[in-house]
Amino acid sequence: MSVTTLDTSAWHILDNPAWAALTGPHAHFAERIGHAARYHQDVAPFHAVSDEDDPRAWADLAALVGPGGTASVRGVTEAPKGWEVVRTGHGVQLVDTGLRAERDPEAVRLGPDDVSEILDLVARTEPGPYLPRTVEMGTYLGIRHRGRLIALAGERLHPPGWTEISAVCTDPAYRGRGLATRLVRAVAAGIKERGEQPFLHARADNANAIRLYESIGFTLRRRTVFSLVRQTEAAVLEETA
Repeated sequence: MSVTTLDTSAWHILDNPAWAALTGPHAHFAERIGHAARYHQDVAPFHAVSDEDDPRAWADLAALVGPGGTASVRGVTEAPKGWEVVRTGHGVQLVDTGLRAERDPEAVRLGPDDVSEILDLVARTEPGPYLPRTVEMGTYLGIRHRGRLIALAGERLHPPGWTEISAVCTDPAYRGRGLATRLVRAVAAGIKERGEQPFLHARADNANAIRLYESIGFTLRRRTVFSLVRQTEAAVLEETA
């Protein structure tokens, strides 16, 4: 029996996916100064630096967010000089290594006219941040029951060759029916048809979601930290001195 060897050579781009997206396929959503970038503030709350160990990148980020500004960045546990960590959250990153992707006849494409319903469902289920223009980041699919949106999943970060599946959520009254799995498979079908590979993130303490994703063909790639950082008062005074 032959054994298939998993090719992980392209996975390195997922070490800094927001930067890869903002300087690649999502550049039209980006505000950028040198080695720092962020999404338009009504699209997504994410910031990125080219290298968190490069002081130039942090100087550019400071210029981007302004005096006393905050930034949501990946992989930072200790703030560099002139910054402080406001809060952190631990997560996991999973990649598709065996997901069966397939279209779903009940899944409907969601767009700007559906944003109010999307935001309502997201507020009640808390799958992660979702803003008024997040729907523009990629394909979002939903399932309706008697006209009401009851489940959702879509595309978020878009590094070259990859697309993140995000905002996976189901109305509590309709859980246990496999709707999330169906939508993940349906979103993945569109991603794979473009010749790209799906990946996703989940909170590290969301054991149920991680088990679900692993059971349908995702593999845990790495654990990561997401932090909200802020320029300190001392840094602002130094800049204005």
